[in-house]
Amino acid sequence: MLEQEIDSLAPSRALSRRGFVQAAVGSGFAAAVLPVTAQAIKTDSEGLTVGEVMIPVGDFKMPAYRAQPAGKTNLPVILVVSEIFGVHEYIADVARRFAKLGYLAIAPELFVRQGDAQSYGEIAKLISEVIAKVPDAQVMGDLDASVAWAKAHGGDVSRLGITGFCWGGRTTWMYAAHNPAVKAAVPWYGPVARSYYPGDKSALDVAAQVKAAVLALYGGADSGIPNDTIEKMMAALKAAGNKKSELVLYPETPHAFHADYRPSYRKEQAEDGWKRAVAWLKQHGVA
Repeated sequence: MLEQEIDSLAPSRALSRRGFVQAAVGSGFAAAVLPVTAQAIKTDSEGLTVGEVMIPVGDFKMPAYRAQPAGKTNLPVILVVSEIFGVHEYIADVARRFAKLGYLAIAPELFVRQGDAQSYGEIAKLISEVIAKVPDAQVMGDLDASVAWAKAHGGDVSRLGITGFCWGGRTTWMYAAHNPAVKAAVPWYGPVARSYYPGDKSALDVAAQVKAAVLALYGGADSGIPNDTIEKMMAALKAAGNKKSELVLYPETPHAFHADYRPSYRKEQAEDGWKRAVAWLKQHGVA
């Protein structure tokens, strides 16, 4: 079935890889996560302005999914950073959820220069051929450009937050260290003790630079992220004077527990984490 799904998309990719990525931002699901489970959440766009935008990064135009209340300005800004699968329907839905709460939500397609993350059917190949070739310096610049775009399109960047999942969870940590304007950050199960691009630092390496209030949401049974590494990260934050951050470690909970389109989804923990995230952003001046 997976091979059939991938083959059915091949003609569109053959026309233009970049064109396909742009057309697919925020729509459909990545090939590597098919078939999608029945509990996938669908948030409507009523009352919202949604869809693809092109964000200038120097001479490059980076596609992103934008969701915000229609006709409104002076909105708090939330960056939504994807997993390794790129900005597919799940990430777009998360952006719409934030928009329904009054945010200008931006989900940039951060892998687009290196390849089409949605087209890969094998996770190992996706990581080696695309993800491992995306340096933090490029990602930080792309996120900076996303913030600048938001400022020019109705966003109040004095109320800036960021959240992300897995790869995006790690990126959330890294961007909180990179940009002191970030008021609050919510990383969901992002690795803190390793990087993806050779030579890049880990979140632990830059913990002292994180000034934002961070709500870290992790699964206690996540086999890829040892509990002690998260505890070390929180201790490093406190040692550096950041005493406003918190860790929620859900017992017996796997990786990707918020990903409602995957078997790893845990409804109770996902809903609790979402409520905590929304309250956290409000508490720390983003909403």
